[in-house]
Amino acid sequence: MSGSVGNASRVGGKAGNIALWVLQVILAGVFVMAGASKLAGAQDMVKIFQDVGAGQWLRYVTGSLELVGAVLLVVPRLSALGGLVLTGVMTGAFLTCLFVIDESPVPAAVLLVLAAVVMWNRRERTLGIVGQRGTSA
Repeated sequence: MSGSVGNASRVGGKAGNIALWVLQVILAGVFVMAGASKLAGAQDMVKIFQDVGAGQWLRYVTGSLELVGAVLLVVPRLSALGGLVLTGVMTGAFLTCLFVIDESPVPAAVLLVLAAVVMWNRRERTLGIVGQRGTSA
């Protein structure tokens, strides 16, 4: 239980922990909708990925990563990993909007920053899976 107390204090106590969970759930919802629309072949998603010019396979990869990242965000021990996956996806989206297609990079930048906030503030919880396995006394 002390691990959760440590994480709560790291993000500003109980209120900060609750705020971070609210953010994670909202982000998960956003990325489920975005990923599902890509995988379902929504017309606007198909057009965006046509404009990118890399092929529709990238739409499937991106949509799948968004769905995986969304699920990971709501799994307590894997939430930083979800933030990492989504930070990577949104970095690609931001750069694509900035340099490749004629779309505003602002929504991608906002989601990138929010995913990075989750990744950073939940890092101890996720790193504990890797670092703490063989160290319990």
